[in-house]
Amino acid sequence: MTPTKLGEIIIKSGLVPSAAIAKALEEQKKSGQKLSQILINQGLLKDLQILKILEKHFQLPGIDLTNFQIQPEVVQLIPRAICDKNQLIAVQKAGANVLVVAFADPSDVFVKEDLRFITKCRIQPVVATELAIFNAIDKSYQANVGDILQQVANETEKERESGPQTIDDVIDDISNEAEAGSAIVKFINAMLADAVKRKVSDIHFEPYEKRVRVRFRVDGNMLEVNSQPSESAAAMASRIKIMAKLDISERRRPQDGRIKVKLKNGKDMDFRVSILPTIWGEKIVMRLLDKSNLQLDMTKLGLEKEDLSVFKEGISHPQGLLLITGPTGSGKTTTIYSALAELNKPDVNISTAEDPVEFNLDGINQVQMNPDIDLTFTTALKSFLRQDPDVIMVGEIRDLETAEIAAKAASTGHLVVSTLHTNDAPQTIIRLTEMGVPAYVVTSTVNLIVAQRLVGKNCEGCKAPITVVPEMLIDLGVDPSEVGDYKLMKGRGCNLCNNTGIKGRIAIFELMKMTDKIKEAILKGANAEQLRVLARVEGMRTLRRSGLLKLKRGETTIEDVIQTSMKDVAE
Repeated sequence: MTPTKLGEIIIKSGLVPSAAIAKALEEQKKSGQKLSQILINQGLLKDLQILKILEKHFQLPGIDLTNFQIQPEVVQLIPRAICDKNQLIAVQKAGANVLVVAFADPSDVFVKEDLRFITKCRIQPVVATELAIFNAIDKSYQANVGDILQQVANETEKERESGPQTIDDVIDDISNEAEAGSAIVKFINAMLADAVKRKVSDIHFEPYEKRVRVRFRVDGNMLEVNSQPSESAAAMASRIKIMAKLDISERRRPQDGRIKVKLKNGKDMDFRVSILPTIWGEKIVMRLLDKSNLQLDMTKLGLEKEDLSVFKEGISHPQGLLLITGPTGSGKTTTIYSALAELNKPDVNISTAEDPVEFNLDGINQVQMNPDIDLTFTTALKSFLRQDPDVIMVGEIRDLETAEIAAKAASTGHLVVSTLHTNDAPQTIIRLTEMGVPAYVVTSTVNLIVAQRLVGKNCEGCKAPITVVPEMLIDLGVDPSEVGDYKLMKGRGCNLCNNTGIKGRIAIFELMKMTDKIKEAILKGANAEQLRVLARVEGMRTLRRSGLLKLKRGETTIEDVIQTSMKDVAE
């Protein structure tokens, strides 16, 4: 139920004056809190009074969920996402085919029809307050994980009483109890399942003196989701090592591995595992690699229409060097894979040198780097040149030798795609020359440089218009005549976006073509700022300009644009 609709219902009851509701609605827009919570905090109503108002308005029996024992097996009949979105929860079965569901707004017949289809039951609606439903959802859908956590706590207490386990004990316990369902196994599985459901990019298990903290990275933001006693750290690490086929007895050195899991829907999910010894135990970071989420359609990367044409032209060259730049986590891998997918034809031979190989792409020859056997980007590149390639992808140009071989390949009939870590496109030229690549080699081999960043997308479920003073937009670089065209939006925070206001991310781009004037400036020793000014004159849209276009359409926020791009220099 929308706050406005609830406000109208309460006004009709006559218990709260319209002026007070209007004031509460204003506060609700600013804070993102539930309207009922605001009214309760202000002492205007109690939750039970709101329930009585809803009963009378909808002519349905009400249910006080704070004092009602919800049947755990019934809750699972409706996915949590549907409950969160529609403010409802299943509470009990009434006979074999009747499901009692508590609604904050039971007037939506389409939702009831969807529930009937999902549950194969006739839906018996009752009414409850949005606040009570929110709390009941949170409590009921966390119950299974809560039981697991209690098991972990109980086993930890037993461990304290019996003394510390040796590493062999831990191995035996986890190996023998994996099928039987030990608490640690269940806990790790629960964390992985929750991460997949919430579309997490990374899971962090972090041991400290008195606890093990579990954090998820969602849409670029770190969220703490759990905390366990420090005594469980070794068992957690051992379980994850077994899953990743790592050396369980090695606790002094970093280790890297991979876990492949088949989900209930038949989809495969990969977890890239990194283990790092710290003073309190082994910190574990698991990156989720979901191939179904890999965006291989370059038209959906976030490129503006003109930039997309430039990018497609850049990858259509039969030879030359195309460089994708940006910091770690800026989406470079997705951009490269989309380019390779576009080039992946039966008559094109593509080889890649990657560290690590994140996604397996059919039709592309992917090579995993292994420095222990001297399989590096440099040695892989040398071998590729004897493999009759058309397109070569090098994960990263890290040193002069790799840069020289990549340039040689790019000048002898091969299209070479690679990455560098630089702040923007013009600085890439300076980085290459600082490595020792001659300016004439840069100008003769590089076709296109793409710099990129990821900005948060405003949550569609809770984004709302905002107003700012024109001076703020002008200071960002907006032309004063265009300030009125900007439709600024910002997510207020809701269940869909974990109350962050951000749901998903989209890339902003800066594409610098190697025009004749830019080549001439490079040969004359122009610095990064001079190249940047010239590139803008030659038609380059900067990261800031790309971000402003998305801000103008209400897709992202001012904060994200400021954090991911620097203000343009004067032309």
